[in-house]
Amino acid sequence: DILLTVDTSRLERAKDAGVLQSVDSDVLEARIPASLQDADNQWFGFSQRARIIFYDKADVPNPPATYVDLADPAYKGQVCHRSSSNVYSQTLLSSIIENHGEEAAKDWAKGVVENFARDPQGGDTDQLRGLVSGECDISISNTYYFARSVRKDVDGLPAEARANIGWVFPAQNGEGAHMNLSGGGVAANAPNKENAIKFMEYLASDQAQQYFSAGNDEYPAVPGVAISPSVATLGLFRPDDVDLTKVAKNVPMAQKIFNEVGWK
Repeated sequence: DILLTVDTSRLERAKDAGVLQSVDSDVLEARIPASLQDADNQWFGFSQRARIIFYDKADVPNPPATYVDLADPAYKGQVCHRSSSNVYSQTLLSSIIENHGEEAAKDWAKGVVENFARDPQGGDTDQLRGLVSGECDISISNTYYFARSVRKDVDGLPAEARANIGWVFPAQNGEGAHMNLSGGGVAANAPNKENAIKFMEYLASDQAQQYFSAGNDEYPAVPGVAISPSVATLGLFRPDDVDLTKVAKNVPMAQKIFNEVGWK
């Protein structure tokens, strides 16, 4: 009845493939911000995580303030990131295309490749572990991977190591911090459409939104819902409110750029 998945690009891909259907829900329309829902009401976002810059406080006295700064030659040999096949990588570059244009995005990707400390590898937790091991001085990760290590033990990220990790919410004087979305929609051939819509409306309720934050260390999609203590550790920031539907449509161009600049 329902498809739930991570990242706008996957939601948009499902829409393009005819997997989803439009739904009519005043509750979802009212509670989910317009930038976090499909223009045709085929998918809605239910939780968010910011993709931000983490760094070794001992080795990086002047961390990058923006995503664009990650390509600065001053950070040569310091940056770690996931592979170009990862949806988080693709969506970040797609947002840079939307905010700064294709040529600037290509220059950025080329500069980041030149600044790599190692070949792209692993998941977001591995990027944070790279700071602990000393392989990386600067890493990119979604906030909930770090917040999770505040709430419970995560292998390779003990409290004493976390104390040496700083973070930057990028582009606070510009477009704001890039957000990744988890969301869902009603399947095109759902046998229980009415209940599927009711369940999605429940996911937009204050109770469920608090579950997303407390149980998975994410930011609620619904404005005004309290965040969990682990998430609050990271502090307040201004998110990028770019239209995520437009960002999703840039993914093929982003993959082309990754291939051209040799981002493995």
